[in-house]
Amino acid sequence: MPDRRQGVRNGVIFGGVAAINESGSTMDCVERNTSEHGACVDFDSAAKLPDEMNLSIPPKASSYLATLIGRQANRVGLAFRSMTASGAPVSDLDERLRKSEQKKQQLQRRIKELLEG
Repeated sequence: MPDRRQGVRNGVIFGGVAAINESGSTMDCVERNTSEHGACVDFDSAAKLPDEMNLSIPPKASSYLATLIGRQANRVGLAFRSMTASGAPVSDLDERLRKSEQKKQQLQRRIKELLEG
């Protein structure tokens, strides 16, 4: 995969989830490195991935709208399309979607707490 990075990426290993279509289908993944502009992510099977997806990284409490920019076996390069160089959301819709995803994660954690306790 050619190196098209806009900045230095930090090496990490975080579990994540990619929402891959409107019906709510998801795929587990592992974020290998990240920057403010994108990430390198491993999937069990990259063959079924769409060109655009919502990437959620629960350990960082982060969610990104991402565009697939390259693939090599089960590893893909993603560009975060909802962020500008300054880190500000491109549109109000992107910000509302991000807040909605964060709220969804909070509710899922709360449901899990209630079911376990």
